[in-house]
Amino acid sequence: MVFALALTAAVQPLAAKVHKTTFKLYPNPPFASCFGSNATADVTVVRGNLADTLYIKGQNFQPNLGFDLFTIQRSELLPDGQVDPNFTNFGLAWYQTDLEADQYGNFNATIHTILLDQIFGFDKDTNLAPTNALHVGFWFDNPQDAAPCGFDVTKPTPFNGQHVAGPNAMISVPNAKTNLGPLCTAPIKQGNTYVCNINQ
Repeated sequence: MVFALALTAAVQPLAAKVHKTTFKLYPNPPFASCFGSNATADVTVVRGNLADTLYIKGQNFQPNLGFDLFTIQRSELLPDGQVDPNFTNFGLAWYQTDLEADQYGNFNATIHTILLDQIFGFDKDTNLAPTNALHVGFWFDNPQDAAPCGFDVTKPTPFNGQHVAGPNAMISVPNAKTNLGPLCTAPIKQGNTYVCNINQ
């Protein structure tokens, strides 16, 4: 009987890969009015054979604003889009592309890289083990654009090419069950937490 149960488990098919996922980014509440209270940003990621493709579409932003898109380890928002009171820092961050709202307040961008399930970084010099960056977010490129919302321009963030950026504008939120970012399409439970199945 034990043998039969083991055989049954062995021949169960693996879960099919998710080939496309879509999610929205949420505004960082303190700074929403500085880029447009009705602004939306939608992300679609399509899995590829060697690299994935991310499409982001933004609408209803204040015209001509610039932003910088990153994949990051942690979101500062809770699953319901509210600020996480226990948030400390974004963790591992990877610069992906610039975003520029046009005269109508819209933008589109496309990037090709490893994204779904396997996006990670590591640094042996700092003993950083392979670490996933399963969230997507973008930051004000110019700190002055967020000053009317209370951002201290004398304390810029490093989230642009010059390392002198404003605050986070919009970001993805974690899954309420797994606490993982939306770039993970194959969560698996390990103990009391979830990790992403890198074999997808």
